[in-house]
Amino acid sequence: RFSNFYSFAEEAEISFELGKKPAASRWDINLPDRRLNKVVAVLGANGSGKTKLIQALAFLNWFICNSFLGAKPEDKLPFEPHYLYKEQPTNFELNFLHEGVEYLYKLVLNEGIVSHESLHRKTSRLFSYVFTRDLKNNGEYQIKQKGFGFDTAQAEKIRGKASLISAAYSYDVPLAATLVNYYHQNQDNIPLSFDQIEKAIYQQNILSVAEMLAEDNNLLTQIDKLLCDFDLGINAIAILDGNSLGKQNTGKFYIPITSHLTNGSEFKLTLMEESSGTQSAFVLLAKILPVLNAGGVSIIDEIDGHLHPHMIPQILDLFMFEHTNPHQAQLIFTCHSPEILNLLRKHQIYLTEKIDQKSEAWRLDQIKGLRADDNLYARYMAGAYGGVPDF
Repeated sequence: RFSNFYSFAEEAEISFELGKKPAASRWDINLPDRRLNKVVAVLGANGSGKTKLIQALAFLNWFICNSFLGAKPEDKLPFEPHYLYKEQPTNFELNFLHEGVEYLYKLVLNEGIVSHESLHRKTSRLFSYVFTRDLKNNGEYQIKQKGFGFDTAQAEKIRGKASLISAAYSYDVPLAATLVNYYHQNQDNIPLSFDQIEKAIYQQNILSVAEMLAEDNNLLTQIDKLLCDFDLGINAIAILDGNSLGKQNTGKFYIPITSHLTNGSEFKLTLMEESSGTQSAFVLLAKILPVLNAGGVSIIDEIDGHLHPHMIPQILDLFMFEHTNPHQAQLIFTCHSPEILNLLRKHQIYLTEKIDQKSEAWRLDQIKGLRADDNLYARYMAGAYGGVPDF
């Protein structure tokens, strides 16, 4: 749950949880006391807030993991409140399960500074705090802890643009370490700042992925197999040292090379010479496969960007089946393809819409009278659910 985050002025919620009514399916994660979705999709018109809805998750992931050591003290936090409510606080609440324990994380940011941060653990039917951190009128922080294990005097000195969990991790606090390691498993493709947007140019992403694959042969083998299975005309992928190819660069860097067979002969191309769809699939798989291999959440904006629609079901199937998703990894993504409504169920679909310059989001199963066997695609295209462009 969050509010006053970019175009979302009022509270919005993203939930992987589903109730008892939906029939069981391979999309379910079955826990002793609840069921969760493996895959959630977000649809809506351009500018309606699709990206910002899932960017709240990406921001929290960054804040918990990297806000202490991954940013300079003078850096501004990589988010903006709603333009009309800049002087109002931005609120986040995050429920998550880790090692069989349910946690609730709360964060309040006021003019880019933490005014409240707390972590709560569910001990019975209720939550009890692990730590609370509140900004006092004199500009200092008041810290209360119950088994968190961070030296209080040190905790009070942590700057207001950093998470206490992120800071405690750097000071080897055991619970902070296990939480940060848990969130490090998550992957996203959403740049949070202008610097990250600059780095998100396709070829830079390709070189970054190539460097990662040069050190992870298992991941390279997986990407190689899937890209070849996607029928892109590729026979194999290799990662070569760019300097060995005569490409001048300062320092060591790597370039992916694709192999093609035709009439019994072979020719090779750099991935930068391939189509934008092939490049997009290469970068996308590098974000998704590590999550499938280890568990966690993959947060993907515009999953259908440059991809043929027939590729999307194959990517979603990686999350559906146990042999490709043994750790119950989850995926949340935005897309522009209404055909996704033919692949998923109503409790797996969020719609976004902007009204009076304020974004809203709702899950299809929140719409009264919507039946499980309704043709979601046809009714969405007819405008019955909202979340479509208004021309």
